[in-house]
Amino acid sequence: MSHYIYLTIAIISEVIATTLLPMTLGFSRLAPSVCCALGYTSAFYFLALSTQQIPTAIAYSLWCGIGIILIVIIGTLRGQAVNLDIILGMLLIIIGITLININIQTPH
Repeated sequence: MSHYIYLTIAIISEVIATTLLPMTLGFSRLAPSVCCALGYTSAFYFLALSTQQIPTAIAYSLWCGIGIILIVIIGTLRGQAVNLDIILGMLLIIIGITLININIQTPH
């Protein structure tokens, strides 16, 4: 179960780093740039730890999919518009993650 905790930390780190990315102004501002780099470093470190027990396809699909959904939610809270296309895209991501998880966990 600890590997899912590592994956959760990886996802949160990636979302924080991605949220900070615009604040770096092209990595011209030191503090947000350092925090962003640390966030991505942490994300990859904990993703690597999680893949010691979780199949890479499952870990990576969850990391990407949940990260995208959280970034859209954060963007919405910051005033970015959400339309039907975005909602449909997130639904397709969720369906894709589900299919990957079912396919990998089902013996052939």
